[in-house]
Amino acid sequence: MITSVLVANRGEIACRVFRTCRDLGVRTVAVYSDADANALHTREADTAVRLPGAAPSETYLDGALIVKAALASGADAVHPGYGFLSENAGFARAVLDAGLVWIGPPPEAIEAMASKTRAKELMGLAPLGEVTEADLPVLVKAAAGGGGRGMRIVRRLDELDAALASARAEAASAFGDGEVFVEPYVEDGRHVEVQILADTHGTVWSLGTRDCSLQRRHQKVIEESPAPGLSGALTAELHALAVRAARAVDYVGAGTVEFLVAGDTAHFLEMNTRLQVEHPVTEEVFGVDLVAEQLRIAEGHALDPEPPPARGHAVEARLYAEDPARDWAPQTGRLHRLAVPGAVRLDTGFTDGDDIGVHYDPMLAKVIAHAPTRAEAVRGLAAALERAVIHGPVTNRDLLVRSLRHEEFTRARMDTGFYDRHLAALTAPAPDPYAPLAAALADAHGRSRFGGFRNVPSQPQLKRYAVGDEEREVRYRHTRTGPEADGVRVLYADAHRVVLEADGVRRTFDVARYGDEVHVNGTRLTALPRFPDPTAQLAPGSLVAPMPGTVVRVADGLAEGSAVEAGQPLLWLEAMKMEHKIIAPGAGTLTALHAAAGQQVSVGALLAVVQPSG
Repeated sequence: MITSVLVANRGEIACRVFRTCRDLGVRTVAVYSDADANALHTREADTAVRLPGAAPSETYLDGALIVKAALASGADAVHPGYGFLSENAGFARAVLDAGLVWIGPPPEAIEAMASKTRAKELMGLAPLGEVTEADLPVLVKAAAGGGGRGMRIVRRLDELDAALASARAEAASAFGDGEVFVEPYVEDGRHVEVQILADTHGTVWSLGTRDCSLQRRHQKVIEESPAPGLSGALTAELHALAVRAARAVDYVGAGTVEFLVAGDTAHFLEMNTRLQVEHPVTEEVFGVDLVAEQLRIAEGHALDPEPPPARGHAVEARLYAEDPARDWAPQTGRLHRLAVPGAVRLDTGFTDGDDIGVHYDPMLAKVIAHAPTRAEAVRGLAAALERAVIHGPVTNRDLLVRSLRHEEFTRARMDTGFYDRHLAALTAPAPDPYAPLAAALADAHGRSRFGGFRNVPSQPQLKRYAVGDEEREVRYRHTRTGPEADGVRVLYADAHRVVLEADGVRRTFDVARYGDEVHVNGTRLTALPRFPDPTAQLAPGSLVAPMPGTVVRVADGLAEGSAVEAGQPLLWLEAMKMEHKIIAPGAGTLTALHAAAGQQVSVGALLAVVQPSG
């Protein structure tokens, strides 16, 4: 019987596994990098073991170090979570060789399926060899790992070599394996997958379908179960193929078989030999705890002959610290407050006051809604996200709400090209027009020595705020009866709550301020000085780091004095396990280059200057 589990992972998935372990009376052990010394998963475990360093390659990807931690802590089992070493057969063998229980599939099954190239061969498929114009578009894909890392779409043959190099570098950094392959890219298909669970007694459960079509950078954003709109015949085929894949490798434990569906045709993509990020939607629909089942299977228990029946519909949204309007740039900083109301499930690796760093994936939480029907689940999830209190860096919350309410999604007509078509509309600024006034009134009350507004007339007051890319000026006046603003009645105001009436409509605003960062209901503002600093201007053509990270490479031959073309990649930053291109804003001459490979840069750091032509 398992008595103590070390989770060879971090963040949300580690906290998720710990929750089930506590319910089962199993002791928990965390491992943590120096960057995660105060992370939630580190604090929640019964015991925690330090992995010296911050980079994944020297901490969470060091299997020998993790096995050593398990033995030192007295753990008798290891759960890999997802990502990092979860699909590494060598790590699984090292755990078993150390006399520990491996809560996952046999190493041989991982080897057969963890490499997407070998998995395709097992299913009678093969990746492309030499790519020609007739093969385009194609997808360059990492053979190991997942999460959209090491993947590039190629639509022009002359872009293939650069895509291969970029995908190899990203895959090697994320998974410790730079192998990539090329396969045909199916435009605008649906990403559908099947959850399987298998024991050591020959029983394989097929736990319904999931649709994961809404993706950015090939990484899933919104998932649901069951996948809507599939015919009975196609659903049966998907289940049969998933069970066939599991039996082909004598699979044990939880796994996922993924497909790209075009019309009524299913194209096998891969089998993930681990638990998936989106597993909660399956748990909600089938009423099972997949982590608990993983532990029971690892202890040798048999599954029931048939899985439990499905009930209702579940939808999950991944809440990220990122800015979708700026090429999904990850964001860092202090998460001051995170609270999601309503009858939803919240799986997270963060809590109030935690810092979001640069080393790992920027996912803050998963929010899951379950209801008798799809429409009710979608509506409930959108409402919960809209009312969520999220104080800290920019997030994708507004994008999630708009996506869930988009006609294509509500009518279940979405596909993997959803964000390619709709991103501009889904990220169009729509700040609350009264949020800056509410922020200014709350700030004035909070800063008053007398605890409120003065009871004598005063000159108009001016406040400036940045709301996204816009600057807003607010003017109001203190009077004997309270503050006044043109066209708006101020019914109440204190440092945290403001009530306004405009056009006969009364609205209440909750205000929270953290330095110059202000949150008014769902709007994030930055307080600006009344008079801008004239020394803060950058030269035209200046390129600054959109996020803190590491310069992983500079374009070959690039040097000061080089001529560049509009859109030409100049250098690449890696932040939160994703690679980001810095491109020339226009044709011109590179007059300054302040970046070098391996250099750590902070947000706003000057990387290069391109002097425009003419």
